[in-house]
Amino acid sequence: MKTPRLLLCLLATSLASTLLAQPSYTDPGLSHEVRAQDLLNRLSLEEKVALMQDNSKPIPRLGVPAFGWWNEALHGVARSGYATVFPQAIGMAATFDEDAVFRTFTAVSDEARAKTTHNKQVENKRGKYKNLTFWTPNINIFRDPRWGRGQETYGEDPYLTTRLGIAVVKGIQGPDDSHYAKAMACAKHYAVHSGPEWNRHSFNAEAINPEDLWETYLPAFKALVKDANVKQVMCAYNRYEGNPCCGSDKLLINILREGWNYQHVVVSDCGAIDDFYEKGKHETHADSATASSAAVRAGTDLECGNSYRSLVNAVQKGLIAESELDVSLKRLLKTRFELGDFDADSLVPWTRIPMSVVNCEAHQQLALEMARKSLVLLKNDKSVLPLPSTAEGLLVMGPNADNETMQWGNYNGTPYKTITILQGLEAALNTSLPHIKTPHVVAEDKVQSTVDSLMALLPACEKVIFVGGISPRLEGEQMRVNLPGFKGGDRTTIELPSVQRALVKALAKAGKQIVFVNCSGSAMGLSEEDKVCRAILQAWYPGEKGGQAVADVLFGKYNPSGRLPITFYTGDNQLPDFEDYSMKGRTYRFLETKPLYPFGYGLSYTNFTYSNPSIDKSAKTVSVTVTNTGKRSGEEVVQLYVQRTAPQARAKALRGFKRISLQPGASMVVTFELDEATLAFYDAKSGDVAALPGTYQLEVGSSSASETCKRVVFHL
Repeated sequence: MKTPRLLLCLLATSLASTLLAQPSYTDPGLSHEVRAQDLLNRLSLEEKVALMQDNSKPIPRLGVPAFGWWNEALHGVARSGYATVFPQAIGMAATFDEDAVFRTFTAVSDEARAKTTHNKQVENKRGKYKNLTFWTPNINIFRDPRWGRGQETYGEDPYLTTRLGIAVVKGIQGPDDSHYAKAMACAKHYAVHSGPEWNRHSFNAEAINPEDLWETYLPAFKALVKDANVKQVMCAYNRYEGNPCCGSDKLLINILREGWNYQHVVVSDCGAIDDFYEKGKHETHADSATASSAAVRAGTDLECGNSYRSLVNAVQKGLIAESELDVSLKRLLKTRFELGDFDADSLVPWTRIPMSVVNCEAHQQLALEMARKSLVLLKNDKSVLPLPSTAEGLLVMGPNADNETMQWGNYNGTPYKTITILQGLEAALNTSLPHIKTPHVVAEDKVQSTVDSLMALLPACEKVIFVGGISPRLEGEQMRVNLPGFKGGDRTTIELPSVQRALVKALAKAGKQIVFVNCSGSAMGLSEEDKVCRAILQAWYPGEKGGQAVADVLFGKYNPSGRLPITFYTGDNQLPDFEDYSMKGRTYRFLETKPLYPFGYGLSYTNFTYSNPSIDKSAKTVSVTVTNTGKRSGEEVVQLYVQRTAPQARAKALRGFKRISLQPGASMVVTFELDEATLAFYDAKSGDVAALPGTYQLEVGSSSASETCKRVVFHL
């Protein structure tokens, strides 16, 4: 028999071993999955619920630090102090350059890691806008040019959005085989979401035909989940088929998790759970507890907002089981372990990226490259561009000529220095230029008097560079804007604001040669300007180096090579009802009348010709020869469009693009694969996309306009 003293000794030894044993969740040698489960097992209900909200508080007893899930990096690290500000996303879409977009977001995630490490080590900040879970990219389809947030997207085409979206995710998250993720990207806003802004908290996207759902609204989300391994998906504000997207079993369970095998985090848009029950919004649920329970049960793991606080009460009332919360919380904890949030910085290689990388010279040059490549030359009558490198007879006008904040877009960081378009022009000429600032928009009854007063200021000049358009202060996310042509962040007309249109006409009537530089995050109805301007350059919101890029193009230092990622319609009369989510009559795929400028369009200072289209049936490829027949070197974006003509005829769609560079007189054979994804369209029988045996018409050219393309027929 053991003596009492021996028993006491054994008990003390056992207790000491227990106290000294390392909890599994603190062991970096274990898998993220095991660590997440161990930490989950140690949490109280109240602690679990607190960790399911975007502003996650610390849990000192377990050494769990605070964590801010809400971070932005749409075109540079945003809302977190100084950072490199690249062109707005729609401008990056105009580059049609996957590699450049990947390099851009590799730079963004470098800056993000450096800033996050600094925030933690130096400033002891881990909250909102101070962390690594970025809610970007926005891969909604820009189906209507009036949508204010369309500037955040990669345009109207599902394939272009997919390819560039994948590049964004891979640039942000880093290599898939890395033990620690560099950062986390987020595919948003899932799904069938593209305005209007003013009714997004009550809008119901219903009666969506399956062709539109599977060919337009879902492809980019599917690709980012299956091909890019995106670690976050954000559910949208609106309802889909009567159910809020953040509580939609069809979207979140049937399609996302079961259909695409998505295993990672779903986060609500900010305040979206409130919309379930608040008066005047969706009103599909009685209160916060029932709404939150429904959202978690559908698979929304994290709330941006405060409704999930009611989950403690919901569990106690039996509205949802604690085990259902555990499913979501494990995903959240696993994500934080993957980022190295619980481990010493010495174990996480990404923490070695220094703060000196933020807005370093290489990133500034990358911002310039992206701005240059984003610029789209829409008109160049009688080769008025490039302009001679002289200030003589030159005047700069317009609301956007010397406008820093316009160039930043929305969801932006703060650059150390912005080169405005006026500054870029003056630097290129090494002299100051006469400049008349004009308003973006005025009341209709003040248009003529404003124009008269501005024209009275006009000095002697031959050419006017008019830098007009709109700005992110007029179009954007649910804004308090109520001006002629604008409503709540959206536009009520795509026409150029009246005061600018009248001023351009007055300049033309006065005999001035007008070079119109349009700055906007969306398509503008420029039919009237096309009639009177000698040249038109689409500049988007071009970022911190935008002014230098515009000057480089206007004075011929850089040959423009951007292509439109959206259709420029002739005007309002070409647009369907904004709230109609049918794709009929929308975008280049379904527009039945000729636009002003087609999707994929953009001019160059040189000329490219296409010849010898051919199909290799055994290799399943299509090829075309592209020749630079002009006198300058330049870059061309070669585009492949595919249309299934039988069976089940489907509209033509972009299915490939390649950016190439050619010297004068040089030729290149450009080849595209005709794999299953290239030929896949909606199949009514299977209820999904598929490459069916049948006939396909292939068009290869410089834009979506069929008359510019070489055609061949392929039989599968």
